[in-house]
Amino acid sequence: MANVFNTSYKVQADVNTEEERLYYNIEEGAYVTTAAGVWTVWNGAWVKLYPQGGAGSGKGWTRYDDGEWTNASRLPLVQDAEIVLPNNAANSYRSYEGIDYYNATTKKVLADAVNDTYMMTLVFKYQAPNANQTYLELHFEGGNGTPYDRIRDTISFAKGNEVAHDYHQVFQYYADSNFIANGSEWRITAKGGSAQVWDIIYFIQKVQSYA
Repeated sequence: MANVFNTSYKVQADVNTEEERLYYNIEEGAYVTTAAGVWTVWNGAWVKLYPQGGAGSGKGWTRYDDGEWTNASRLPLVQDAEIVLPNNAANSYRSYEGIDYYNATTKKVLADAVNDTYMMTLVFKYQAPNANQTYLELHFEGGNGTPYDRIRDTISFAKGNEVAHDYHQVFQYYADSNFIANGSEWRITAKGGSAQVWDIIYFIQKVQSYA
């Protein structure tokens, strides 16, 4: 009868943060549990054992429709006054229950784990009384040391004065530790004149997990 050998392994039983896991020395065969899942080391790299994809991983999409600023009650943008682009999530939808990538109370966009990658679609209507000299500046703002403000767009009023325009743009970004801790927000400014915005929709999809 062949000999039976015991396995040798190391287990970290406490639930740690992703930052703590990334700080550990990589030891082959180690097991660590974090808020994002269960990890081991294979061939010198961290490998996520559970959850992997599907509903358990948090992958999926969420949609948040603002119900405050509508065609009947438009959000006024005062010239040169930067504000957070609001969305009270009066109506929300998701690929499955239990995930959220936005907090309507804090107006912050959220993320699950460090190095996760997301795509966000931003939709709204807008117009201005003086289209020739007015434009909008839109940017992502972390306020946490990471230059997320490089995710931005300059929006013109090509159809003319007092004409409703449809805005639809897709942005891609990753999450760092500060994003996880503090969230990020969309900021908008009217330049050259005043403007109005309404029917705001946030659609956020996690497209890649660090694992």
